[in-house]
Amino acid sequence: MSSRTLPLLFINLGGEMLYILDQRLRAQNIPADKAKKVMNDIITTMFNKKFLEELFKPQELYSKKALRTVFDRLAHASIMRLNQASMDKLYDLMTMAFKYQVLLCPRPKDILLVSFNHMDAIKDFVKDTPSILGQVDETNRQLIEMYTTLSSGDFQLIRQTLLIFFQDMHIRVSIFLKDKVQNSNGRFVLPTSGPVPYGTQVPCLIRMFSCSGEEVTRRQFGNGGNYTAALREGSFEIFGDRVTKLGTNMYSVSRPVETHMSGTSKNSAQHTKVNVAPNPLAKEELNLLAMLMGGLEVQKPGNADNGFRVNLFSTDEEEEEALISRPDDLSYGVINIQATKDQQANAELAKIMGEFTESGDQSPGSSSKGDDLLAMMDGL
Repeated sequence: MSSRTLPLLFINLGGEMLYILDQRLRAQNIPADKAKKVMNDIITTMFNKKFLEELFKPQELYSKKALRTVFDRLAHASIMRLNQASMDKLYDLMTMAFKYQVLLCPRPKDILLVSFNHMDAIKDFVKDTPSILGQVDETNRQLIEMYTTLSSGDFQLIRQTLLIFFQDMHIRVSIFLKDKVQNSNGRFVLPTSGPVPYGTQVPCLIRMFSCSGEEVTRRQFGNGGNYTAALREGSFEIFGDRVTKLGTNMYSVSRPVETHMSGTSKNSAQHTKVNVAPNPLAKEELNLLAMLMGGLEVQKPGNADNGFRVNLFSTDEEEEEALISRPDDLSYGVINIQATKDQQANAELAKIMGEFTESGDQSPGSSSKGDDLLAMMDGL
């Protein structure tokens, strides 16, 4: 598996999360100043310098539970609050949207263009806030430096790593179902037509060559689709035309988005065997996660007027029903990190977490953020 996959996974999932939250904030008529604060706070936290330094170090992917815990923390980095069912739905939409984008990439390297589309959108969210925009631009430069020099084989490893991560996720999404790009079992329908990868030819011709390398015969064949040649390659620069629409905002046209558990997922929840054998890497993963999350500052509303709740369902009743009916294997347990004990037991970890805290923006109520983290991450 590729050790360079994690930053791309995090940035693309984060971009999808921002698209969804922006759409829901507008749909619920949240005041513009509060909505802007939510987006700014989340993006500031997402692009925390210390956090990204750790994220960009070569490493294997986190487990699904660990990654979900990071995004739980990230989604609550401002005055906005999500109930568990809404957070579940948010994460389902994020993961299925990016899974579909990875599947549709004509060539593995196009995953980087998808990432740049997400980065372009994130920059647009904070275009009026230069300090945050600077953080995002710095991350963009890191992406260009790290990934544009990788070989096609490296990107193929990244793509396979992502698909392995997503392979058991088959959540049905209303947008995909209505557009007939997803089946009722939650699996995607891939097109057999459209532009071919940049640098390749439309399939329909077999050429025969002699030993000396001269072409001797040609034979046409039916390719089974309506293929076209790629007009040009997308730009891998910090500014430019990405060409592909993958990674852009599919919620820009307002329409309801629902998620549903597929029949396969429901049945598998009843037959899945739980592996109770201890994972020898679990302790290291928890330590790393605690270190990373030291930089994810959560804003605690000072009073009821400042904070507000976002519901990704049409009504509170739908939200409660979704929480009850969700299969156990999709109810992501969260990881309980005893931050205080970790700091006492590991001086180096405490030092790094302290640096994270110093680098983040302090706000009223920050002294209770450790309590918020532990309260949020119970139940595993």
